[in-house]
Amino acid sequence: MRPTVCVPLRSEWLALRDRIDPELVEVVRTGRATGEPRPGPVLVAGVAGALVSGIEPGDLVVANEVRRGDTVVTCPVAPLLAGALRRRGLRVHLGPVVTVDHVVHDPAERESLAATGAIAVDTESALLLSRDGSDAVVRAVVDAPDRLLLRPGMPLRGVKALAALRAAAPVIEQWAGAVGERVILLAGPRSFCAGVERAIEIVERALDRFGAPVYVRRQIVHNRHVVADLQARGAVFVEEAEEVPEGSVLVLAAHGVAPAVRRTAEQRGLQVIDATCPLVSKVHQEVRRFAARDSTVLLIGHHDHEEVVGTRGEAPDRVLVVADAREAETVEVPDPQRLAYAMQTTLAQDEAAETVQVLRRRFPAIEGPHSDDICYATTNRQHAVSRVAREADLVIVIGSQNSSNSLRLVEVCETLGTPARLVDDASDVDLDLLAGVRRVGITAGASAPPVLVEALVAALSGLGRTVVCELGDTTEDVAFLLPKEVTTA
Repeated sequence: MRPTVCVPLRSEWLALRDRIDPELVEVVRTGRATGEPRPGPVLVAGVAGALVSGIEPGDLVVANEVRRGDTVVTCPVAPLLAGALRRRGLRVHLGPVVTVDHVVHDPAERESLAATGAIAVDTESALLLSRDGSDAVVRAVVDAPDRLLLRPGMPLRGVKALAALRAAAPVIEQWAGAVGERVILLAGPRSFCAGVERAIEIVERALDRFGAPVYVRRQIVHNRHVVADLQARGAVFVEEAEEVPEGSVLVLAAHGVAPAVRRTAEQRGLQVIDATCPLVSKVHQEVRRFAARDSTVLLIGHHDHEEVVGTRGEAPDRVLVVADAREAETVEVPDPQRLAYAMQTTLAQDEAAETVQVLRRRFPAIEGPHSDDICYATTNRQHAVSRVAREADLVIVIGSQNSSNSLRLVEVCETLGTPARLVDDASDVDLDLLAGVRRVGITAGASAPPVLVEALVAALSGLGRTVVCELGDTTEDVAFLLPKEVTTA
């Protein structure tokens, strides 16, 4: 069904009519709303009043739900719209909008509405929506609690609001182009692995046991949402142990550290809790074992990745980092007869295998680890996303830009010829990417919370009817023990 943009007032209609392609979306001036559900998808655009401080005239409000009396209509597409508007440089606020049957002039009434959790008020949105899950609301703020409608400066505030609404037109077009029915293919397994769950639980337990602040060296795992959540609970993230006050509690991140970091912590009298993933610790042990036999260790991995930096620190004079097959072709070693290799745990399996093949061809005497260094979770997620990529038109990978295993998932898709994008969350998804795409694959890196996948599925469902399919039958039942510092009384 063709999407509709509903604008109640003539001034709002004039602001948008020549900025939106009429062949893509119909812009309808509705005038007085009837309250009868409209055929969806519907986006209501217009002006509104802010209910809370911090929202200024000329800002945009995107509703995640619209309230009217006891009726609540959810707008799941809101994060996609808010993200697209912010990327255009607009000031955007995401939250509930309340619809009432009159213009609110009374400050006390505004306070009462704000107390319900709503951030803006209008007189039409709830009456114009389709109520079928494909609704959207974008409102430009014309007045605020300290600058009411019937106060000096109103004409200028009205101009700012309509200008902001006009600036939002390209995103409204993008929304219309992305609307449609879809099949969502969920890769399984996805999201948190056992090592990540363990690291996060260690910080949470440390906070419960020792109280805030608990210091964490670097990001506990490479995901900004996880870090922000732990910061809100009292974790303090530092770059180096030298920054931690003497005698404090310090958690070492899941990626592992060089022995020098532990020595610094000991010198400062820090109580260290080690959250290094046991699979990373295994690679450290391998490097120590090979180095103790006077072997040079070729560490396959990315030069500046924290896991590689920490592992190399076990024997810096004996470890050479090899990033890929190209570097494997040129690396020079002191003694080809005393040579071993180890791997970063989050590499793409195919690329790592190619690098090992080159090393074995050049150095037939090279030794390898007793078991594969690439972790089970990395391998499982790469296999799962491969299956999804073969059936999808587009794959969205949830994970932060500094997450190596998430980046590898994108590379796996692209190797198979399927476009893929790495996003931190639903708000990062470009609406233009979704135009004409009817089969969307979704996965998440091992450091990305499952709730982000749920939120993305919900956001996509706000663009039209969706069918969600799980692909993958691999069950992960791995669990790692917690360190005694957070388990013993």
